[in-house]
Amino acid sequence: MSAGTIAFAAASATSTGEAVQFWVLGTVAVLGALATVLMKKAVHSALSLAATMIILAVFYLANGAYFLGIVQIVVYTGAIMMLFLFVVMLVGVTAADSLKETIRGQRWLAACCGLGFGILLIAGLGNASLRQFNGLGQANSGGNVQGLAALIFTKYVFAFELTGALLITAAVGAMVLTHRERAERAATQRELSEARVREGKQLPPLPAPGVYARHNAVDIPGLLPDGTPSELTVSPTLRARGQIRDVSGQALAELAALEQRSGDWVERGHSEDTKGAAK
Repeated sequence: MSAGTIAFAAASATSTGEAVQFWVLGTVAVLGALATVLMKKAVHSALSLAATMIILAVFYLANGAYFLGIVQIVVYTGAIMMLFLFVVMLVGVTAADSLKETIRGQRWLAACCGLGFGILLIAGLGNASLRQFNGLGQANSGGNVQGLAALIFTKYVFAFELTGALLITAAVGAMVLTHRERAERAATQRELSEARVREGKQLPPLPAPGVYARHNAVDIPGLLPDGTPSELTVSPTLRARGQIRDVSGQALAELAALEQRSGDWVERGHSEDTKGAAK
């Protein structure tokens, strides 16, 4: 056996830790990719895709591609994927919306693009040389970032620019797909007002919260012209929580009696002080 064959066998050997890492994380990555396609809710699909990207970043770091691993986490998972996730959560795309095509033929076009990408991937793997390869030491001899930059801006500059254009197209496509076109004419202000009158809703502004001698709070109902309290003046949240203060006639009478007793106590204390000073 020649020295080159021995060196190749030693370099291509996989340790137990690397094998365990590959099979465990690879299984999770495949499950995340399948969940991205099969999940009914768009938010769950986005979270599954983010988990798959994080596992890919771990693979990059384990193989010595530190720059790609950090970029995968910071740019793709931390920025782009989270942006898509927040947009989906804010827009509120549901499973019913995904059944309506805003662009005719987009499903067939996506299927053709996926088939073409699969053919290119299989052709690239079949064209790869499995007999001769450069080790990590030789590839990163001048630095991982420097070696990657030299390949991107020389040998793979066209593929790099094409990938940038693809990302921009994907961002624009996401905006187009989440855009909802209004099929019916928007109602005018006059039509909305007439509809409120027909439905018997509250037309004038709601009365303000109650203002009393010692109270100016949002949890106290305001009084109508006949003196009765109106719960419409209090926030619906406070009404649901049961946090409205009682301003009935009995409660007002009790408050007046308490104020009268307080006034009598203050006057009695003041008179006692005056008598003591006279003595």
